[in-house]
Order: sequence, then structure tokens, then C-alpha cells
Amino acid sequence: MQKLIFAIAAAVLSLTPMAATAGGTEETNAAQSPDEILAGPAWSDFRLTLEAGRRQEAVGPLYFAAQTDAENGWGIAPLISYTHSPTEDWSEVDFLYPFSTWRRFGSEYRYNFFQLISFSGGKNLDDQKTRRFTLFPLYFQSRSDDPALNYTAVVPFYGHLEGRLFHDDIKFVLFPLYAETRKKEMITDNYLYPIFHLRRGGGVSGWQVWPLVGVEHKIPTTVTNTLGEPEIAGGYDRHFVVWPFYLHDKAGIGSTNQQDRFSLIPFYDRLRSPLRDEDLYGFPFGYWRINDRGEKYEERDFFWPLVEFARGSKNTKRIFPFYSRASREGLDSEYYFWPLYKSLHAITPGLERRHTRVAIFLYSDLREKDRKEGRMMHRVDFWPLYTWQRAVDQKERLQVMALLDPFFTSNSHIARDYSPLYSFWVAEKNPQTGMASQSLLWNLYRHESGPQTKKLSIIFGLFQYQSQPEGARWRICGIPFGKKQTNLNTPARP
Repeated sequence: MQKLIFAIAAAVLSLTPMAATAGGTEETNAAQSPDEILAGPAWSDFRLTLEAGRRQEAVGPLYFAAQTDAENGWGIAPLISYTHSPTEDWSEVDFLYPFSTWRRFGSEYRYNFFQLISFSGGKNLDDQKTRRFTLFPLYFQSRSDDPALNYTAVVPFYGHLEGRLFHDDIKFVLFPLYAETRKKEMITDNYLYPIFHLRRGGGVSGWQVWPLVGVEHKIPTTVTNTLGEPEIAGGYDRHFVVWPFYLHDKAGIGSTNQQDRFSLIPFYDRLRSPLRDEDLYGFPFGYWRINDRGEKYEERDFFWPLVEFARGSKNTKRIFPFYSRASREGLDSEYYFWPLYKSLHAITPGLERRHTRVAIFLYSDLREKDRKEGRMMHRVDFWPLYTWQRAVDQKERLQVMALLDPFFTSNSHIARDYSPLYSFWVAEKNPQTGMASQSLLWNLYRHESGPQTKKLSIIFGLFQYQSQPEGARWRICGIPFGKKQTNLNTPARP
């Protein structure tokens, strides 16, 4: 496919005046770099501005290919794109992203189609291969060199799954008639899910006939934290009658902060603990009183979350949607007539972040500062007119017409597969190399400048200008126009 595109592009170029530059006279070739071709939307081959590498484009924004030190790839927007990194040994293919994607990293791979059909595979630390196939939510399969990792599930008839659907292990027969699930050591036997279940293991025992009645008890246990140190995992007692109207929970049993919560919905809800007390009258839109001695603040809510007032380590004044202002250590936020205007200011030991939004995605101004090194990132989105960004390395990029970019600010796939289709104007600047470029309508007009060179191409390269230390000249239809102008600062050749 890529060779076919190059062949078509070459055929197009053979009909344009730019074709003469490949094998013309010495004087003609001197007017532009022999490794660059600027023929507007028909075909362009040029250096990248923000990083070291090259990019080729053909038939406007439809075909593209790019090569950098880190990765290379090509695509036909927005149908298909391929990217490969030889240094990190990964590759990816998108078909109408995000509906169909293929990813590979080393020996591991994964393919998804509408998140309904997927297959994946790879090797574990013991160099054993595992292959998975899913036809969600009907069929799940895993095959491995380790027979213990094999499973098959045909929903709703019979099956066994491991590490899927937020559980460590699932077994079922004629679901929802019967299913057994396991999370770590806790096992739940479900009958006519979710009506009746029995729970056991991991210090837990209990049963329920939902929504009529349920009882569950857990004894305090010792677990190992991320630092490898033992710590107490508190126990609990839970009861409900005609869920969710009557609930009584005791949590943190065996710890220093045991909590007791009693709920009689919708009339009253109460929490008592050494660190925090809560009283709620009229759930969910009544009066809520909170006294948090651990966090050192008091809060009063009316029709929560519409009206909220808090003072102490947390200060909040909110009358939704008209006004809100909240602050606590390292975080300040406010809005007026939400979602018309909203701002957020967050400070951590290493980062300061300011984010202002108007009508959520209509306008966005984001600033992030590295407090240790003083470097700053600044991004502005004004949907659908433009998006502009200056990265921490001070590289700048402006794109006029940004239909999807403000919604997916960190999505490289959107920027690669869709942005070129509707980008009306793109301007880039790299202060590290002194390079800058501007492109209008997929290189119908393109201008590049550097410390010692300037290049200009208009209307499929019919009008071109190039300035170098040796001199400057114009070309019209590939023919040099006027006399060569020698730079007076350049020593004359002998």
C-alpha cells in the first residue's frame, strides 16, 4: 500500500513543474534543497519543525508518512494509520480509530474491534505464551503453555474466567442461575444473581436475599502494605433490611477509627467515629451536618450538593449553579453560573497547575509549571477555531480549526489521524533549533525559516523563493526568475 501511494505521488509529480528539480540544471537545483519537494496538496516532502525528522504528504491531508529518531509510520486519514518504534520495539495500527485498534509491544499484542471483539497474547516472566480471545459479552477464551491459565466461558451457559471483569476468578453455570466469584481470598456463591448469595473466606462471612435482608461480617486481619510492612485491615459488620431503606454498618473494627453508620432512608442518616461525625436529615436533598475532627473542618449542606458551606482546613461556599468557591491545602477552585465559567488552581511540591474553562470545552486555558526547574507548559483551546500550545521545552504550535482536539487534549491518535483533515492553518516554532514553519490548506502555501535559510512555496510550488547564505532567488513554474543575488556577508568564491 505504501509503495502504491509513493508510485501515485511520483506520477502526479511528473506532471508538475516541480519534477524538473530532480534532474534539471545545476542552477535550477541550487534554488532548493535536493531532498525537499513542495508541491502543495499534491505532494510534499519536508523537514519537521518541532523534532528531527521528515514528513511526506499526498492528496491534501489524506496520505501522510513521517520518520523521526524515535518512530516512523504512515497512514490514510482517517481510515488507517501505522506507527512503529524500532528503538523500543513497539508498533500500532488504527482502523477508523478508536473503533478498531492493534497494539504490539515486544512479544505482547492486542487487537480490539468496537471493544466487542478482541484478541491478545504474549509471554509471561517464565517465557510461557498466553493467547486470549473475547467476543464480549458472549465468549471468553484463554490458552496458555501453563494449563492452569486455560479457561473458556460461553455466556450464559457455562464458563470459567481468571482475572476478568474485576474479579480474580469467576465460575458460572446457566448464569444468572449460579455463579461463583473470587476476590483474593473472599468467595461469593451467587444464586439467581443478584438476589441471593453466600460469602466466605478472607475473614468474611455473610449472606443476602436482596433487596429484603442481608448480613455480612469481617474480622480484623493483617495485610502487607506496599512497603512490605504488616498492618491491620479493619473488620466490619453490615446489615440491611429492604435495601436501601434500612442500613447499619460498623467499619474499621479493630482499628483506631471505628465507624458506626445508621441509615433510615430517606429520613435520617448518621455516622459516628472518633475522627468524624455526620448527620443527614432528608436524604438526598435535606440538611447535612459534618464535623470532621481528623481533617479539622465543619460543613453544613442544604439540598446537597446544591448548597454547601464549610470552614476550617476546607473552606467552601457553593450555591449551585450560580456560584462556588472552595479551597483547601494546595487546591483552590471556583465557578460562576456553571458551566459558563470555572477555574482550578492546584499546587504540589513539584507542580503548579492553573486551568480556566468557559462553557467546559468552548474555551480552555491550561498552565502547568515545574516548581523545581521553573519550566512551564501553556495550552489554549478555543473550540472549534483554534488550539495553541507551548511545551515545557518552549516549542510552540498553533492550529486553526480544531474540531476534536479540545476534547482530546492528550490523545496522539486524534492528532495524527484526524487533525490534518480539518487543519486550516498550522504554525510551528522550535526555539532550540531556530526553525519555524507555517502551512495553509495542506501546504497550498508553506513557509519555512531557520537560522540561515528561508523557503516559500505557493500554489503547488508554482511560485517558490529560497534564501541561503550563498544567495537568494525566485522560481516560477520551476524556472529561475531574475538574477542570483549574492549575500554580501558571504565571502566570494575564488
